Amino acid sequence: MSATCEPSEFHEACGTKDDEAKGSGRLPDNVEINPLFARPKEAKAFPKFTMPREGSLPETAYQVVHDEAMLDGNARLNLATFVGTWMDDHANRLYMEAADKNMIDKDEYPKTAEVESRCWHMLADLWHAPDPMNTIGTSTIGSSEACMLGGLALKRRWKEAREKVGLPTDKPNLVMSSAVQVCWEKFCNYFDVEPRYVPISEDHKVLDGHDLDKYVDENTIGVVAIMGVTYTGMYEPVEKISEALDRIEERTGLDVRIHVDGASGAMIAPFIQPDLAWDFRVKRVYSISTSGHKYGLVYPGLGWVIWRETADLPESLIFKVSYLGGEMPTFALNFSRPGAQVLLQYYMFLRLGFEGYRRMQQTSHDVAKYLSGEIAKMDDFTLWNDGSDIPVFAWMLKDRANRKWNLYDLQDRLRMKGWLVPAYPMPMNLTQVTVQRIVVRNGFSHDMAEAFIGDLKACVKYLDGLRSPMPSEAHVSGFHH
Repeated sequence: MSATCEPSEFHEACGTKDDEAKGSGRLPDNVEINPLFARPKEAKAFPKFTMPREGSLPETAYQVVHDEAMLDGNARLNLATFVGTWMDDHANRLYMEAADKNMIDKDEYPKTAEVESRCWHMLADLWHAPDPMNTIGTSTIGSSEACMLGGLALKRRWKEAREKVGLPTDKPNLVMSSAVQVCWEKFCNYFDVEPRYVPISEDHKVLDGHDLDKYVDENTIGVVAIMGVTYTGMYEPVEKISEALDRIEERTGLDVRIHVDGASGAMIAPFIQPDLAWDFRVKRVYSISTSGHKYGLVYPGLGWVIWRETADLPESLIFKVSYLGGEMPTFALNFSRPGAQVLLQYYMFLRLGFEGYRRMQQTSHDVAKYLSGEIAKMDDFTLWNDGSDIPVFAWMLKDRANRKWNLYDLQDRLRMKGWLVPAYPMPMNLTQVTVQRIVVRNGFSHDMAEAFIGDLKACVKYLDGLRSPMPSEAHVSGFHH
């Protein structure tokens, strides 16, 4: 059905308000349709903020949405995001075939449910669970939900242990680095847990167990260790954190567990740093979460969380629900959610295997090391880290008298060439330090890296040639962790 316009009734959809807005400085309220795609008697514009009274031809609606989305950036040039932006044609076909599958409906989609179970058992094995078939896990919408489920399990375990001996449970706290991703701040806010941030510094660039005893007490539900800090890509040494907690337990009797936030590193370390003990080989590691849609190489959104043993997930957190003819256990913040990404994850596990993942991650790692090496050679920059952990690194601007630009200006110049390379301040106690960061993902080739270095040098040369400083109002980061 085409969207026709009656002069008195639908003047908003036909553009009258836009005509008024053109000279007023207001943003127009309508989306105008290119006459090439409009049909006779069809609306010349759609209202932006109200549903159109009538529908339109599918070709017209498609073109409007297509043209809106076309204005987004080129994902391949986005060096800010960790999220996967490319899959092969077979994956794309599978995605379309599975777009209607509801992950929660295990009665109607039992094979998708079985595939989900296979995936997290594979991850449990990859992460050295003592008995991979006696673990428990689940897929999630992303690693943020996976982190929250891990945090909830820590809180419930702590609460139930305190209740058994008649101790108060009203002041739980969670210990973590000041450089955690915002999902942990949300967890503490949403679930009434006091966040205790261990500040990073130039001497302790990550949470490494230093001064941990100043933050851990009887109300600590757990410690978060990050395998790939969002700010810089560095690993937090899980073994050293565990050893610090061992010393605390020897002195106080407190048995504090670790949740590993492996959003990125949990899908990197097993393949290219196999001897690094960060996973269930470390006995205090209680649960691990990761993003399937980051270095799991799947489209967003998909996450995974797994507990060391089935008994480690408190039974009180698991719901058994009757849904569409069957009873099923569920532990999630979401209910209905896409099943397609779970099938895509299984496809990638089958498609690449261990050796394929190793090659993919090693390639990204090699590109990151090449980029950091080239940037380290430039007179203007000092590396914060070099991408030796996950293929992510950050750099700072060297002090130089009379320099008329900063990293925010460089961020803007690179954006003019299509590259998204964020500049931002470091977390508390280091907010005076500004860094710029690159994330290397699958699909960012050596050729693209060479092109980027060429553009970076051209941007620096332009900025060095300035006769006066860039406007200070431009010194803003549009990036959020």
